[in-house]
This record gives sequence, structure tokens and C-alpha cells, in this order.
Amino acid sequence: MLGYYLLAGIMFLVGAAVSSRLKSKFKEYGEIPLSSGMSGSEVAKKMLLDNGIHDVQVVSTPGFLSDHYNPATRTVNLSPDVFSGRSISAAAVAAHECGHAVQHARSYSMLQLRSNLVPIVQISTSLSQWVILAGIGWMGFGGGNQTLLLIGIALFAVSTLFSLITLPVEYDASARALRWMETAQVARGAEHDKAADALKWAARTYVVAAVASVATLIYYLMIFLNRRDD
Repeated sequence: MLGYYLLAGIMFLVGAAVSSRLKSKFKEYGEIPLSSGMSGSEVAKKMLLDNGIHDVQVVSTPGFLSDHYNPATRTVNLSPDVFSGRSISAAAVAAHECGHAVQHARSYSMLQLRSNLVPIVQISTSLSQWVILAGIGWMGFGGGNQTLLLIGIALFAVSTLFSLITLPVEYDASARALRWMETAQVARGAEHDKAADALKWAARTYVVAAVASVATLIYYLMIFLNRRDD
């Protein structure tokens, strides 16, 4: 139990540090106007058109850094600061989310795999922790059960797989965005470098999440193996 809390604490601190750095970067670059004067929504619409995508809408969604592409509704959802903003941050985020739309249009295999896993992950995420706790026998679940523990670990492994698959999806979307921003001359030179820096820190939040998930999975497997040997 102590080992789990120690691991969770370390990953929480690392995640908080990366998240704080990400917010500071986006705030910094959010105060630097884009030389082209384009807003995030204009950047998004241009990138979609330049890639021959005409059936995806660009809409505003509430929240901060709530930006995402929804393949089910075929919408690029941009937070207000990104949708209306005319900064390097706004352009970078808008282009990144359109990178996912381009992945969808080009049938990028990792995006398809991640999308197919979403329904399974929703179930496994809601059940895995409770099944693992019951299997270990923590939190008033009795003496535990090895089979139940293994089922819980298998459910958690699905979430870990999802986190790992997310990494190439996010990095590829950023790569597509940055290539297009340079080719379309939306961001050049120092602006392009700052956009790349912002997206780099955004990607690191997914790296931390994936590492935390893998570390937790290994921890659960060690518990299972130790109890099997008893």
C-alpha cells in the first residue's frame, strides 16, 4: 500500500510540474501576436482547406486548453482563447487539432486504433480500480482473490495501452501542424520555433500520463506475482 502511494505521489508531482510548465508556455506565447494576424479559427479553417478537408467544422468550446478534435461529429473544437486569439499559442493549438482532422481524413492507423479503443477504455477505466482493490483485499474487500486481481490488471492494461497509443497520435498531429505552418507561411522562423516549443510541452503531458500508467501497471503485476508465490 505504501509503495502505491509513493508511486502515485511521485507521478503526481511530475505531472503537476509539466502541467505548470505547459500553462506558463502557453501564457507566454499567448501574449505574442502572430505576424500574419490570423486568429486560431482562421488558421484552423485554412489548414483544413489546404488539406482538401471540407466536411469538418471549426467551433468554439468552453474552457481553458479544452481544445480537441471529435471524429464522431467531425468538428475541431477550440477554446475561446484559441478560437478568437491571434497569438502563436492560438495558432499552434488550432493547427495541432486540425492535425487530428488530417489524420482522420488520411485514415491514420494509430488514430483509428485509438478511436476503436474508446468504448472499451471507458468501461475498463470505470471498473479496473474497484476490481483490483477487491482482488487485493484492500478497502474492506475481504482477503482478496487472485483471479479477480488478474482481471482487474487486465482491465487496467487496456487503459495503459490507450495511453501508449495516444503518444504517436499526438506527436504525429503536432508534426503535421508544424510542417503545414511552415509551408503555408503561417508561422516562420522564431514564430515557428515558439509554436514547436508550445506543442512539445503539450505532448509531454501525454508522456507523463503514459509513464504513470505503465509504472502503475508494473506495480500491480508485482503484487500479483508476489501473492501467487506465497
